Amino acid sequence: MIDKEAIMLNVTEKANEMIGNFLKGKEGPSYIRVFLSQGGCCSGPSLGMALDEPKVNDEIIKNNEITYLIEKDLYDKIKPINIDFIDSSMGSGFSITSKLTQDNSCGSCGGGCSC
Repeated sequence: MIDKEAIMLNVTEKANEMIGNFLKGKEGPSYIRVFLSQGGCCSGPSLGMALDEPKVNDEIIKNNEITYLIEKDLYDKIKPINIDFIDSSMGSGFSITSKLTQDNSCGSCGGGCSC
């Protein structure tokens, strides 16, 4: 049986590895909260991640032994969510996209902004 909620949160192998490495040996909360933050530049809202504890209004999704928390109303608006880890000449970090954020990029403003 396939967990439909896990399908709505797609985590690449590299992102899963990096999150797992980060969580090893951590004290305190070991849940990853996906949250909406108001972006800068021309990108509009963006998604971020932080350590947190579950709350009553959270959707709780286990994906590859890692537990993610997303506020239920937000989750219903943005699913599916894709989490990747990107290495590039400009640095490395997580890329979190959803149907809410997929069209938001600096390229959409003609490349004139500095993100």
